[in-house]
Order: sequence, then C-alpha cells, then structure tokens
Amino acid sequence: MSGVRLARILIAAVLAVLVVVPASAGAATGQQLSWQSCHAEAGPAFQCAVAQVPLNYSAPNGPAISIALTRLPATDPAHRIGSLFLDPGGPGLSGVDYVLEAGARLFTDEVRARFDLVGFDPRGIARSTPLRCFDSPSQWPPSLPFTFPLTREQAAQWAAKDRALESACRQRGGPILNHMSTANAARDLDVLRELVGDNQLSYDGTSYGTYLGVTYANLFPDRVRALVLDGVDDPIAWSTGRGTQGRRVPFTTRLRIDVGTQQTLSQFFRLCDAGGPRCAFSGHAARRYAALVRRLRQHPVDLVLADGSTLTVDSTTLIAATGFMLYDSLSWTDLADLLAHLEALSEGRPQATALRSLATADPRPRYLAARAFAPRADIEESYRNSLEGQPGVACSDSTNPTAYEAWWDNGIRADARSGYFGRYWTWLSSPCAEWPGVDEDRYTGPWNARTAHPVLVVGNRFDPATPYAGAVIVHHLLPHSALLTLKAWGHTSLFLSSCADTTIARYLLDLQTPPRRTVCRQDVVPFTTGQRYR
Repeated sequence: MSGVRLARILIAAVLAVLVVVPASAGAATGQQLSWQSCHAEAGPAFQCAVAQVPLNYSAPNGPAISIALTRLPATDPAHRIGSLFLDPGGPGLSGVDYVLEAGARLFTDEVRARFDLVGFDPRGIARSTPLRCFDSPSQWPPSLPFTFPLTREQAAQWAAKDRALESACRQRGGPILNHMSTANAARDLDVLRELVGDNQLSYDGTSYGTYLGVTYANLFPDRVRALVLDGVDDPIAWSTGRGTQGRRVPFTTRLRIDVGTQQTLSQFFRLCDAGGPRCAFSGHAARRYAALVRRLRQHPVDLVLADGSTLTVDSTTLIAATGFMLYDSLSWTDLADLLAHLEALSEGRPQATALRSLATADPRPRYLAARAFAPRADIEESYRNSLEGQPGVACSDSTNPTAYEAWWDNGIRADARSGYFGRYWTWLSSPCAEWPGVDEDRYTGPWNARTAHPVLVVGNRFDPATPYAGAVIVHHLLPHSALLTLKAWGHTSLFLSSCADTTIARYLLDLQTPPRRTVCRQDVVPFTTGQRYR
C-alpha cells in the first residue's frame, strides 16, 4: 500500500444543487470538435478534443471556458449507434483519465463496438478550465495528523485548514469559482452531445456521476436516449435536504453514507469469519476490529510502507482506510491483511502477516485502478486541482449549515446511529461551511421529469459510498424508470457481475429495460474459492 493510496483515503467522498436557468439554445452553433490522436501510451486508438462552452449560461455570449474530452472510437464503426458519455464521479474526478485507464475494459465487447466512449473533465476540473487556488501543491495547507477530528482542538485545526483553502480560492479562484454547479456541467454535457452529432444523449454515470445524470434528465428530459445511473446519490439529500435539513445538517450526513459504509463493514466481518483461513482477520472479526480501534485511539502505531517510509496510523486513519477499501470487495483480502498487520503492531506481536497490498508493484485495488487511476503527466506536471475541485462543485450544489458547530454535532450523532463512519463522512463536507463560491444557476429540483426514454437505475445492496436507498429513491422519482438491484458488495456494479454487465449492455444497445424486480448477483463471493453470492 503506497503513501499515495493512503493519502487518497482523505478525499474519497460523495459530494452536489438550486434555481433553474434554461440552457442557451444553440450553444454549439458554429463550433466543430477537432479530434486528434493522443495519449499513445494508453493505446493508439484514443483521440482528444477541446470544446468551448459559456462560462455563464445566463450570459451565453459572454466569456467562454474549455472542456477537455477524450474518446475511444467504436470498434465497429459501420454499426455505430453514437457516443456514450461517461462520468466516473467524485465530484472532481477526471472523465478523460477514466476513459484512458478503463475504457477498454468497461461494459461488453458489443457496447464498445457500437459506441464511441467519451470522457470529459467537467468544468473547473483537471484539463478543462480549472478552479485553481494555488500556484503549486507546495502552497497547499499542511496535512493534519488525523483524518477527521475527534476533539474540539482537532476541530479547530480542521476549520483553520478549511479557511486557508477558502482564502486562497477567494483570492485566486477567478470567475469559474461561481459557475461550477452540476447544473452547469449538465448544460455543458448537452452542448457536447450536440457537438458529437447525437440527437439524444447516451450516458453512463457512476457515483457522483449519477447526480449529474439525474440533473441532466430533469433539465433536458426530451434529449434522453439512454441514461445509466450506477451507484446512486439521493438528489434531494445532496442538494437541499428535506424540510429544514439544509440549514441544520451537512449534505454528506444527509446522504447517510455512514449507514451504508457500516452495513458493508458488517458484511466484511461476516464473510471474513465464514472464510476462515482465507481471511487473515477471521475469528470474531467485528470484536477484533472494535478492540483495534480502541487501541489505536490511545496508542497510534507506525506502519512501514513499501518504499521504506513510515505512516503513523491512529483510529481515524484506520476508520478512513477501512471505509475506502470497502469500495472494492475483490480486494478485501488486502483489507484483511492490513487489519491483521495493524493488530499485531498494536499488540507488540511479530508481524507474520504477508501484506500483499503493501508489497505489490501497483498496490491500488481494482476499484482505484478503474476509477481513481494514476494521474497522467500532462496535468500532473503542471497542477492537478483535486484539493479545490471537489468542494468547488459540491459546495456550489448543496445547501449546508454555515457554522462548524453543525459538523461537530452531526458527526457525533451520525457516529451514534451508525458506528464508526459518522464523523468521517460528515467532516468531508466541512469546506462548505464558509465556501466563497456561489452559483446562482444551480438546480434543486423537482426531480420527477418524464424522460423521452426510460432511465436505468442500478443499485448495489451493500455499497459503502452510495447506499442502495438512493437508487430506490431515484427510481420512484423518475417516471417509468427501471431499477436493477445488484446483490453484491462494493461501490457500483463495475466488474462485479456478468449479469449486471449484460443487463446494462442490453439497455444501452436496444433500450430494453429489465423486468420489474430484476436482481443480479456478484459473480464471486469474497473469501471463497469462487462461489456466487449467498
């Protein structure tokens, strides 16, 4: 497990919208995309282009910004249906990187044969016109020795770090700071649809990408051809909350991600114990984990990483690392190894556990390899704006309290209701307390538009980041949508179930939705020798 991987634990979150401003008709008029071969290191087929869109759709003839795109052309162009736009989530993740890293493995052969797979960096992110609040990463606020606050003193340190970021964005963020809402990203997406020549949109969004998809469906319902929402955020909880929640409860708490993460952890414990020697942490796994959290809270340990450096692991680091590694159930053996290793360290025992996750050349779990991916040199050598990009979108979208006391109180209450992850998920949205950007064109509903074609909603029963309840809510909100339930463990359906892959492919290719109450199952159960879901 590299230091980079553990650092990314700090920014894994689900994050999003208030007033409808109609998109300008003909925003793509007179513009053509110039596709050029690019990223030969990823494969010779990839092509890149840059589109121009209005900074402010309320003033469409004003300043323009750039949107970066990459596509993997259809392998059977004679039978090509059109472009399939992809968003991997975040917010703040690069759709360009997503296509470059995972495009050749996504979906089925027939889907890749008949669609150009198109990824784009949303406005404000990565290669598109970015929100940039620092000249270089060396100016970022210094890291804190904990991953979420447990004491009042730590909460004050956390707020000071937030304010350093916000001050930098206030001073150097530029005009994009006030135009980063998901609604504006949806308007950009409609311009991109027009530029590739598609009359209606085909789209697959995962995690936060489902919020972008739901927003598009409600702004442009007549332009929906096929919309896959996989790992679904509740759009009401994300944007405003219900009743007076928006003024009292941070949106990451409203989403109840802590509940989904705890339920998935309970499944990890169950399957680990059932796996016996195939799981390094088996034998009353839940009880051992609770004891490990208590010990690390009192006495952190130093973990030696593969590169020889050390990382101090306290209870907050353990909880964050656990939540992050639950995303990928095909790598749960790595999580079990790590827990057993930390347990031995905390008890002063010899470390006999072989840490596969610490020793491999590419320690990222399958989920990261497909979704979070390695930063590419064309932006890493200049500046990757992950620190400010995520709150730039999320805080523009969502209504939140304006005092840090709300994060303190709601974090404690969330821990009491769900277990370990309440404070972790709650504090991830704390920059929104005093975020300097305000996007007047954000969207807050309604969320019940009747689309030209049915939307396919995909929900995983044990998803730690986007609880299954979000899929059910969106299915009930969107008229004549279809719900595909996946009985599996991990974040979204990606690479987990051949049944889900086939069902999604049939929908994308033929607009055929699955029958009511369709259930798919994970192909391989963790800590077994190949058994299916049970």
